Amino acid sequence: MELPDSLIADAEALLAAYRAARLRIATAESCTGGLVAGCLTAIAGSSDVVERGFVTYSNEAKTELVGVPADLIARHGAVSAQVVVAMAEGALKHSRADVAAAVTGIAGPGGATPGKPVGLVYVCSARQGRETIVERHQFHGDRHAVRVASVEVAFSLLRRQLER
Repeated sequence: MELPDSLIADAEALLAAYRAARLRIATAESCTGGLVAGCLTAIAGSSDVVERGFVTYSNEAKTELVGVPADLIARHGAVSAQVVVAMAEGALKHSRADVAAAVTGIAGPGGATPGKPVGLVYVCSARQGRETIVERHQFHGDRHAVRVASVEVAFSLLRRQLER
């Protein structure tokens, strides 16, 4: 999969900022399948910033790896603000990271349900001792476009956690 040069440049800048702040990142990803962590770790030397990444594609993985309560998924669905917050906060609890980014959504082309169309993505960042940020997005385009847009938003939220 070809990634835009701008995404790699953003990853480099984000890593430099986190390195300067002496903070480490964890990710919990569903529809991006590890692409956030993959972009960050495409940069040599990223291991001093990227603490770990969880690919929590299935509901069971969300529960087992980052502690998302199964009843939360049952009540709100895996693609929801409540679940993405639990993913990000769970990634913090199950790692040694200072900040976590989480993504869950419907990248397509299938998977849409009533009220949850293809391109619906929730992105979240959580930081120890700070307010958790969550955003809902409706992206357009094919699966690749939705996944890349999701990574861009995850990077944006990670930058916001540094500014707070």
